[in-house]
Parts: sequence; structure tokens; C-alpha cells
Amino acid sequence: MTAVTTSTPKRQQAGRLPAEVTSFVGRRHEVAEVKRLLSTSRTVTLTGVGGVGKTRLALRVALDMAREYRGGVWFVELAAVENPDMLAQIVIEALEIRDHSLSSPMEVLVEHLRDKQALVILDNCEHLVRECAMLAETLLRAAPELRILATTREPLGFAGEQTLPVPTLALPDEDWARLPIESLTRCDAVFLFSERARAVLPSFAVTEDNREIVVRICRRLDGLPLGIELAAVRLRALSVQQLLDRLDDRFRLLTAGSRAVLPRHQTLRALIDWSYVLCSEKERLMWARASVFAGGLDLEAAEAVCSGDGIAREEVLDLVCGLVDKSILLREEHGSRVRYRLLEIIRQYGIEKLVATGRGADLQRRHREYFRELAGQARAELFGPAQVAWFSRLRLEHANLHSALELSYSDTDGVATGVAMASDLLYHWITGYYLGEGRRWLDRGLAAETEPGEIRARALWANSWLAIIQADIPAAKEMLQESHDLGERLGLDSVLAYVALYRGMVAMYEGDTTTAVAHYEEALARHQATGDPVGTALALIRLSLASSFRGDSERAIALGDECLAVADAHGEGWHKAYMMMALGVEVWRQGDIQRATALEKQSLTFNRTLDDPLGVGVNVEVLAWIAATESRHERAARLLGILDTVWQAIGAPLSGYGHLAHYHDECEHLTRNALGTSAFEAAFAWGARLSYDDALAYAVQEDERADEPPVNDKPVKTRTKAAPLTRREMEIARLVAQGMTSKEIAATLVISQRTVESHIEHILGKLGYHSRAQIAVWVGEQAGAPDQEPRA
Repeated sequence: MTAVTTSTPKRQQAGRLPAEVTSFVGRRHEVAEVKRLLSTSRTVTLTGVGGVGKTRLALRVALDMAREYRGGVWFVELAAVENPDMLAQIVIEALEIRDHSLSSPMEVLVEHLRDKQALVILDNCEHLVRECAMLAETLLRAAPELRILATTREPLGFAGEQTLPVPTLALPDEDWARLPIESLTRCDAVFLFSERARAVLPSFAVTEDNREIVVRICRRLDGLPLGIELAAVRLRALSVQQLLDRLDDRFRLLTAGSRAVLPRHQTLRALIDWSYVLCSEKERLMWARASVFAGGLDLEAAEAVCSGDGIAREEVLDLVCGLVDKSILLREEHGSRVRYRLLEIIRQYGIEKLVATGRGADLQRRHREYFRELAGQARAELFGPAQVAWFSRLRLEHANLHSALELSYSDTDGVATGVAMASDLLYHWITGYYLGEGRRWLDRGLAAETEPGEIRARALWANSWLAIIQADIPAAKEMLQESHDLGERLGLDSVLAYVALYRGMVAMYEGDTTTAVAHYEEALARHQATGDPVGTALALIRLSLASSFRGDSERAIALGDECLAVADAHGEGWHKAYMMMALGVEVWRQGDIQRATALEKQSLTFNRTLDDPLGVGVNVEVLAWIAATESRHERAARLLGILDTVWQAIGAPLSGYGHLAHYHDECEHLTRNALGTSAFEAAFAWGARLSYDDALAYAVQEDERADEPPVNDKPVKTRTKAAPLTRREMEIARLVAQGMTSKEIAATLVISQRTVESHIEHILGKLGYHSRAQIAVWVGEQAGAPDQEPRA
């Protein structure tokens, strides 16, 4: 099994799959068989021992079949899931479902997948066999076009499941000595060994002199992919003969001289044992301690959690580098951050060693405290230039945050810590895929932490905002009342300020604008008195919206300008984007179409970069209203179609902004009457069919014309006279052909790297290609072809 790495999250029609960073070797028969089974069965389970390559096989099949599933191909990593009750929630997050409703996680999944032609990969199910079987059965019954591909060490065991035992890599047959070198190296096990050997020793090659030794190594390792990879790393220090001799030594020690063939799990255990023995004492400590992390770690976390008691902080970097060199830690790049991850079987081995030292509980507590402090730091730096970086970092650390919260709530003495941490992560819950999960963490914490103190008071108002977004107004009111009572009793001005703010939101939801304005004014005064820029900005945004709604345009604009000044003074972007959205509503009402459009597009660009669908949804709403006002009815209908998809994904139309719903209704009524039912429904369906990125590109009108939906349901098989790419895509394709990276293209065109990567995905889909090199060749062919007009 080979290292894989996850890329920076991005929206794309095909879903999200970890990228392959090393070559995929062999498995032609198995790949074909999995595809065949998926064509005849709705669930296929790959079984086999750890290290046999189940995950890599599943990923290869998924990459090959990505364009066959209109609803996407999605990878769900389950190894780090400790609480079976969180299974459905983890799947929701992996499928990037932003649901703001009160539905249970399973109900959300069922509703989302009901009409989707999708493939979901459930990876590492062995510790959740019963739960995965129940989830798969439920989803398959509800979603007739859904396929599930699972990897596990044992079958899930439910009706309709097709299992495929994954064998080890093919070994040379008995006549291998007669094979020419070229034929021998095409054998899967030998090819993998030579590939990985060249990665650490570029001059390595299978020759007449070493061919027998290489074959014996592969046979000794029983063709087990992870075993071959761990062994090949040793060629940094050993010759192939020395490697074989030491493998024999390790296996003889394991079996006490038995001549019996080693079972494969013993083979892998022997290899991991050997890797452990070859590590220095401090590297072994680092391996064991790093295993406490779920979903990976960065250097800063390693230094904080793993140092001490035998490892100096300044030694951590060298130890991490040593474990990367030995293929124990896998290096991954996520934008500008480098992270490290252990394959699950390596991590479980490390946990065994950690438990054996008697330090397991202590390391778990250190892990929890580190992420508790990280959550607090993120909250403290929320309103500033590092805002987006913090949002991205918390998403990368979500599995670790989950683990830290779980430990807190399982320890009576740690519940208060968990509640405070869940409150600090309020913006993580709102801006990520985790709103429902955040509500559950806070509900669980409040049920356990009943001490009437500041921690509970803050958790109550934080949870009330999540409840408001979910339209659970009765629960929000109840929590706000208790938070208010605690704030009054304890003299907590900050708590009273946020209670007033969210009471204002509740009043707006209920249509009581006068009461809402009074609450917002109280909130603003209190937040300004306590010097809280986050609360001040929120109060200004909501008060501006309420003033606009009441027809007080002058005050709405003044409040908006004040909020923008606060945001700019702190270098903040997210609240500024929401304020621009609110200002866009007001200036549109005043008839300043040009400025309203500019404000909404600027706000949308930021919300799109942050991947905030709620903000995006409100932006697209206002752009639709603007289009209808301008009598651009077809565009308005298309934007309404886009909104239908956005709000369905979120689970609550105009969530938290329900007082604006009448503008949506007026826009739809006006547009339908202007176009007629047939034309309206056609344009509406056009917008609803667009992928997320294509929809937002249309909303901000990145291309000069948009007469056809850029939907990539089918790859282009043959070239026609009209070039299949838009002007922007042709521009990016030419830069790809020049050898530019996505980062370089983004800098050249002054757009985000995320946008560049999205365009490249679309280019590959439209041309039916799989690599940048193919794009470069195609661009060269276009240069010599008759003039073609790119589609706008």
C-alpha cells in the first residue's frame, strides 16, 4: 500500500478524493473486477489484511470512474472514528453537506443522496462493521442510484453485499529464472519493489546480478505491498543482499525457527517490528507519541505534544524528518502548511507502544490541552488578517478537535474544558460542514456541565446562534433566557451583549422589527463598551439590515460604513463580506443597481474563497433580485435555479435571514410572469444543473457570455469546429501548456489558486483527459488547427 495525500479542499463536480502521490502498480485484474462488480451490484466490499492495498485499489477505481457518477465520487476515511454514534456525521462532512436543518445526520444523508448517482467509499470499516452495515443498508434502500465501495478486514455482512478479497501482488512464477529482465520487472511485486527502491536510490535497477535476490525478497514478503515499501526504504543503508539477510533474521526470530510459511499478518508485523527496531530510541518515542493524533499533525503540534520526558523541543524537527525518511510519517502539503500522517496500521502499532509505556493517558491529555488552547487562540484571532488561515487550519484539524472533545466529555473533570472548547469553535461550526455537529457537541456539554458559571452562560448564547440558523427558535429562546439570567446574576456584560444580539435575530425572524432594533442597539452599545470588535461588527450588520428593512436608508448606510471601517481597521474579511452583502440590499432598494451589483459580487468573491455557502446563498439571492429589477429575467431565473441547489444543500432557505424571504418571492413571481412558465422552468433548470464552481462563475459573470451551461456530464470524445472551452479556460489551458503551476497561473491572472484548480478540473472533464500533459498537447494541436472560437 502506498502513501496518499489529501489536497486542499475544493468544490468540484466529481467529489473529493485523496491525490495519489506515488505510482499505482499493477492490479489490472483487480481494478477490472471491482468495476465489473460495481456495474452489477450496488455495494462492493474489498477485504484483506492490513497493508495489502485495499485503500489504494479503491482509490484507483474511484479515480477511473469519477466521471461516470454525476453525483460525485466521495472518500470517507473512518480509521480515526472512535465513537460509532458519529458515523453518519462523519459521512456528512466527507460528502461536504452543509445542512442547517434539525434533521438527524442519517435523515440528512438519506435526503441528500436520494436522487444522486454517486459512489461513496467507506474506508477502514473494520472497527465499525455493524454500524457501517446498517448505514449502507439504509442509504442503499433510500437512494436507488447510489453505489458503496467499502474497505475492511472482514465483510460487512448484509444482504446484497459483494465481497472481493484483495490478494497480495503477483509474484514471479516458478519459471522466473528463464524470464528476460524486462519480463521479470513487469511482475507486480518486482515492479513495486524496483519503483520504491529507485525513490530512495535513483541508481537502483534489477539486473542479472541481483534478480534472484530481488525475487527472494518479494517472495519473503509474500507480495504484501506495504511490506515491500517498508523494506525498500532500507536500501538507503543496505545492499539488496544485506536486506534479504536481515529479513531472514527478522522472520526466524518471529517464528522461533519454524519453516512454515509466515501468515501475511505476521509478515507485516515482522516488517513493522523491524522498522521500529531500526529507529533510534527517540524516534521510537516520537512514533508512539505521534500516534495520539487523529487525522495527522503539523510540526507545531508535534513540538507541543510530543516533546518532554526524553525528547527536547528542538529535537522534534530532526526526529520527524527521520521518521519521514523511514516512511513511518507521510508528508502532506495543504496550501502553505506541511502536515504529517501515519498510515492507520502504523498508527495502531504506535498506540500499542504508547500504551505499553504507561504514558497513553498522559499523552491524550496533552493532546486535548493543545487543541483546547488552539481553539481559544483561533477565537482570539478571529477578527483579523489571519481569519481565513484560521478557518482553513481548523478544518485540517477537525479530526483532532473531535478527538479532544470526545476525551473531554468522557472525563468528568474535563467536561467544562470541552464545553469551553466547543464554544470557542463557534465559527468553525458555522463556516465549515459542521453546524449540526457543533450543535450536538454544545447540547451534550450543556447537559453534562450544569455549573451556573461563565462557561455555561457563553455556551448557551453560542448554541442559540446555531439554533437560530437551524430555525429552532423555541430552543434558542430558552437558551437565551438562561444565558441572560446567568449574565445578570454574575455581572457578565459580554454575555448580556451577545444575548441581546441573538434576541434581536429571533425578533427579526418573528417579524417584530421594532423589538429587534431595540435589542440590536443594546447589543451594539454593550459590545462597544466591552471593546469586542466581533460583537460590534455583528451588531452593526444586523442593525443595518433591520434599518434597511424599516425603510431608514440613511441610517442603514451609515451603520454599514461604520462596520466596514471597524473591519478594515482590524484587517478582517468575513464580517466585511456580510456587511457588503447587507449594504448591497439597501443600495439595490434605493435603485443604485451598479453599486449593489459591485458590492454583492465583491462579497460573493470572498465568501466563495472561504467556501461559505450561507454567505454565497444570500449573495446570489440579491444578484437574482437585481437581475429581475433590470428586466434580465432569464438571468434571474437561472440564478433562482442555482439558489434552489444551494438552499437544498444547506437545508434552510435564507437561514438566519428569513426577513428577506419576501424579496425572493417577489423576484420569482416577477420573473415567472415575465418569461412565462415554460421559459422560466427551462432557465431555472439550467441554473440548477450547474456544478457549484460553474454556478458561482456564472453568478459573478467571469466570462463575457454564458449562453450554454458548462455542465461536464460527458467527456469530449472528438474535436468539433467550436472549441469546447470558455475564454477563461482557454487562457488557463495555454498557461498550463507553458508549464506554469496553479499558483503561478493564479498570480498571473490575479485570481485564487482554488479557482485555477477548479478551471483545470473542468478542462480535463471537457476534453476527457486525465493530466496536464494531455492539456499541453491539445493546446499545441489547437495552435495548428483552423481558427476556432472559444465558447464564452
